[in-house]
Amino acid sequence: MKDTVLYGDCRQKLQEIAESGSKARMCVTSPPYYGLRDYGNENDQIGLEESPEEFIEQLVEVFRGVRDCLTDDGTLWVNIGDSYYNYRGGKGQALPKQSVAKTNQDLPQAKNPRRGNKLKGYKEKDLIGIPWMLAFALRKDGWYLRQDIVWSKPNPMPESVRDRCTKSHEYIFLLSKNQNYYFDVESIKEPTVDNKSMKRKKSVWEVKTKPYKGAHFAVYPYDLIVPTILAGSEESDIILDPFMGSGTTAAVAKSLDRHYLGCELHADYDDLIQKRVREVTNNKISESPLDQLM
Repeated sequence: MKDTVLYGDCRQKLQEIAESGSKARMCVTSPPYYGLRDYGNENDQIGLEESPEEFIEQLVEVFRGVRDCLTDDGTLWVNIGDSYYNYRGGKGQALPKQSVAKTNQDLPQAKNPRRGNKLKGYKEKDLIGIPWMLAFALRKDGWYLRQDIVWSKPNPMPESVRDRCTKSHEYIFLLSKNQNYYFDVESIKEPTVDNKSMKRKKSVWEVKTKPYKGAHFAVYPYDLIVPTILAGSEESDIILDPFMGSGTTAAVAKSLDRHYLGCELHADYDDLIQKRVREVTNNKISESPLDQLM
């Protein structure tokens, strides 16, 4: 099984992948933000749980399924954003903007009445700490937590708050299935200032946000995941994404001569995913993820 997207609840679809015997060399993905968007599928969607702890439990279950689909030397790269707690009784929880684009594509379409429940342990305006909650939970579940990579955004979304700095970063966590795993450090070396030699890539990655006009939701930039795929796999390997969304992972995988395998809750995204893959195959991406490597 390769170059395939399975539609439905990713927890069930990952089980189908594992049972098929297909093995991915790595997984790179960006799960839904906590409390940000109602995807219209109450039974299968992830992100609108009653508490951050329940949200983390669901993600741990997803990535347990991912682990079953990886080779023994496989890795998991997770880009995940944070949320602020702001209780508004009867109106739902006020939610943060993602710093992705200067449009409303990252804002909830409507307040969710279920989110008006007051949570214990959180104070008004607290930063919840979703990324590290997930990292520690995955480590407890058996993953090796290898590194926190900071995605530094030079063009973050402006914020109106006046009692803290503008948020301009997210995390990418590198986790491995076992103590020893595949990591090609040479493939992601970068030129020095004088371009006379190459140096090891550092753990802060500066990548501009680039919204994809064909999607009504946030997508991570091509350039953000190119290094993850280069470091975590070889040509012809399978790259897994349980939250395929608009197909960025699939498109970048194909551009780097890899295969893709993924899950997506909504089958109506299929046309968009296939379009992006065809654009890569036909060399029609206007800003190829390989440009920065040439």
